[in-house]
Amino acid sequence: MKTYFFVLLVTMLPLLSTAQSVKVFNEIAINDPLEACMGKLESMAGSVELIAIDKPVFPLAENKEDHLICKEVKTPRGTIDRMVFTFGDNQLKYVVARGNVWRVFTEGRTDTAEAYMDYSVYFDDGLFLNRKKDIAWILSPGAIHANLFTWENPLLDDSKDQESISEATTIPEFLAMGARLESMAGPMEENSLFTYKEELDGSDPNAQVQVNCFGVDYLGFPRKVEARFGDNKLNVVWILTGKEEEERIREALLAQFGEPVFVNNDWEIYNNWQVGLRKDKPEVLLMEQEVGLQYKESYFKQ
Repeated sequence: MKTYFFVLLVTMLPLLSTAQSVKVFNEIAINDPLEACMGKLESMAGSVELIAIDKPVFPLAENKEDHLICKEVKTPRGTIDRMVFTFGDNQLKYVVARGNVWRVFTEGRTDTAEAYMDYSVYFDDGLFLNRKKDIAWILSPGAIHANLFTWENPLLDDSKDQESISEATTIPEFLAMGARLESMAGPMEENSLFTYKEELDGSDPNAQVQVNCFGVDYLGFPRKVEARFGDNKLNVVWILTGKEEEERIREALLAQFGEPVFVNNDWEIYNNWQVGLRKDKPEVLLMEQEVGLQYKESYFKQ
């Protein structure tokens, strides 16, 4: 596990949410249907195998989750060792590739990648590359919002077994609202694949520091969690999710907290204004009681 500490001078990820569906290669594009992709990949790959998941946990799948595992994928710029194409409700949402990806995806390009953590990013194409790991991701806008460039689909490995899926349906217990930053450092690292600490720009009067935790398990999938600290205390947390899993999240929140105390088109608020299901932008919001009551009055006008 490693921890990144730096100040983001430019917040890049919101810009990525505007990325459009782009060609992967050989006329395969994000949001293409499963059957069409499978037919094209069979002419390019040494082998193609379909894995169907009975109970979806992929954030961009509402009712149906499928993965195409491809080996020895031939492209005009060389052969990629292994790729996984992930589909939500029959539409391509996520592609991850490993082996010879730098040459395949960058050779002949005239534009310049932006740097973000360990990634070279081509915003317009939704393309992320980690040269050290020799892995590339091509993502839909929803997958970019959920920060799925930090998720290496376990089917990318020779083992066809998915990672052990947690059956926990509650908010992760280590996210203790009101806890001090120094006491949260250990639990955040222990429950994440990696973290980085960001000094905020002052636009949020309630928080000065944000710790971004990648790979936090919630509802059986590794998530990005944004933990915000004001006056050195954890007072706001954002859990990034997918729109397609909104009903699964709603069921989990109802089971944990009971009926919401407030509902409108964009929000459902639970647990006495301490937990929110955001619907206009897929996220779960956790708030310290004092902050939640402030939002109740100032933002929700209740």
